[in-house]
Amino acid sequence: MKTLQTVASASGERAKVYERLNVVFVNLGLVALSALLFALSFPNLLTMWGFYPLAYIALVPLFVVVHRAGWIGIFLYGFFAGFVSYVFLNYWLVAFHPLTIFIVPGIYAIYFLILLPVMKLADSWFPRYGYLVQLLLWMGFEYLRTLGFLGYSYGIMGYSQYLFLPLVRLSALTGVWGVSMLVVFPSTFLGNALRNGFHGAPEFLRKHRIDVVIFVAIFAGAVVYGLASKVDYSKSREWRVALVQQDVDPWRGGLPTYRESLVRSIRQSERALKEHPEIVIWSETSFVPAIDYHMRYRDDPESDTVVQDLLSFMAKQPVPYVIGNDDGELQSSASGQLRRVDYNAVLLFKGRTIAQTYRKIRLVPFTENFPYRKQLPWIYNALVKADTHFWKEGHEYTVFNADGVKFSTPICFEDTFGYLSRQFIRHGAQVIVNLTNDSWSYSVPASMQHMQMAVFRATENARSVVRSTNGGMTTIIDPNGKLLELYPAFVEGYMIGNVPVYTGRETLYTDWGDWFAELCLWLGLGTLVAGGIFAAIRMKGRNLRS
Repeated sequence: MKTLQTVASASGERAKVYERLNVVFVNLGLVALSALLFALSFPNLLTMWGFYPLAYIALVPLFVVVHRAGWIGIFLYGFFAGFVSYVFLNYWLVAFHPLTIFIVPGIYAIYFLILLPVMKLADSWFPRYGYLVQLLLWMGFEYLRTLGFLGYSYGIMGYSQYLFLPLVRLSALTGVWGVSMLVVFPSTFLGNALRNGFHGAPEFLRKHRIDVVIFVAIFAGAVVYGLASKVDYSKSREWRVALVQQDVDPWRGGLPTYRESLVRSIRQSERALKEHPEIVIWSETSFVPAIDYHMRYRDDPESDTVVQDLLSFMAKQPVPYVIGNDDGELQSSASGQLRRVDYNAVLLFKGRTIAQTYRKIRLVPFTENFPYRKQLPWIYNALVKADTHFWKEGHEYTVFNADGVKFSTPICFEDTFGYLSRQFIRHGAQVIVNLTNDSWSYSVPASMQHMQMAVFRATENARSVVRSTNGGMTTIIDPNGKLLELYPAFVEGYMIGNVPVYTGRETLYTDWGDWFAELCLWLGLGTLVAGGIFAAIRMKGRNLRS
């Protein structure tokens, strides 16, 4: 009899283990499904445009797991969710460096390791309206992860809607954050509705039908606002620009590469000049040897030869040129010795004269800047050994002036941050001109993911955005977010376009900045803290009664 009981007990324990493992695998599958839907919502390997409607349900499986998981498992699922989501979304990082595909997803694995338990707290403390608290917390998370040294904007849910322009134009009021909120709401709501499976959803929907009506009304109002707020720039000046896409990756390095880039840029510029542009714009690092530095010091004869070839060409040009370049100079160190420092820069040429210079303000973490040399010397030394070229930060929001058109030039990564373009506009820029090098990715989806964020820079400020890239996506975006021109990726050539110089009105976002994201952050945290206090009071009351 004891033997039979022992066998039955062991069999029961195995059944429990299998049941637990089944739950774990189901939850991991749901998280992986959410990560896949999330990545497909943006430009991806299947379509360069992305499946933007998927964004509205992409996070449903993830929020179902938040409800289903226990307190130990939620940390595992959070780590897995962050890592897999960004492997799927940013797979092209492997072209930058094999380790990068682990670094960025690894950072997000840690973020989600913290985020999902916080979401579960909201679920526990607010049984009826936890999904609204989760929505606020998600918005706060999206905003926080764009700040500081590790700030990174890829994967913000609102950006997936860049083709749905009536909704995108809501960003003139709220920045991208208001669009994100409307996109994420269905996921938090349906994730809560499906917490007990499909059989519990009808009852949840019945109890929350008013919430659905309110959401539909707000969503419809946002779309109506987007349609009604479309600016009329038909009477604005048109700025005729030539955008040169030389399709040479400067990361290959060496004078032969730099000379090839110059030859191609000159060839395409000469062709473009036949169509009478008012200005010619080259891409980020389209010319690598530091022009101004070599004009002053001339300590590298080989590089100086290439610089002199460029200057000879510039001396004959009838229009201004905008060129992405390294702006190097000698500065005194703490010991009094002269040392060279470099800035990722944009130069405005009028003839062979450098009329104005912009130095990049927001540098890419790890690859362009690492300010923690003293605190984390082993990381700094590893980056140096990997031949990382560090730049120095600029501090001035430069506004260029070419024949009466005022424009500013966020460089590459900088156009993914709304606050930077906003500051350029507030300093007097009439057009945003982004110079980018995405050629290192060898990926059209990567270039498209970058470009889709530029659409929001246009609609947030009701100003035109121009993107001149060395491989893609070279484009002109009107103040309403419409792609007026889009040049094929990874093709040498040039694009002529007329850019509306619209200055008719300032938007609420230009005036107030990221107020909506900050409001969501503080409301979410405040509500969560209040929920924790009330939960503690209720628990204390139950203990006293018992």
